[in-house]
Amino acid sequence: MQSNDARILRGAAIPAAAVGLVAVVVAGFVAGGKGALGAALGVAVAIGFFAAGQHGLRIVGERWPELLMGAGLLLYMTQIAVLLVLLLVLRDASFMNGRAFGLAALACGIAWPVGQAWMQTRVKTLYVQPNSDEKPSDEGPR
Repeated sequence: MQSNDARILRGAAIPAAAVGLVAVVVAGFVAGGKGALGAALGVAVAIGFFAAGQHGLRIVGERWPELLMGAGLLLYMTQIAVLLVLLLVLRDASFMNGRAFGLAALACGIAWPVGQAWMQTRVKTLYVQPNSDEKPSDEGPR
């Protein structure tokens, strides 16, 4: 993992974890233990999905950089669809508060891309890799 990738990952994970911590505390006060459990599961699912997606995009970017935009869009839509399915499956679960799960996952699902976009604007990434094999010529442009 390049240092830029690690900085972007930290820049997304830290705000999402902070939002998740607040969501767990608020859900614990509002809905008790089941609310805190639901919010904690929502935070874990959202952060796990987005971290795995970031890792997958890093692999695609290294191997097939021309497919990065399409892969990113497909990955994000897939993550949102899987989160929707989880919300529908777990909405009537008796061991946790489904509303706390959904709101915590939503909050982290918003905090992650916002933190990622903010960090992306701060990281200086080379878009063109200089070719070190060629020696500069003194002839000038042709």
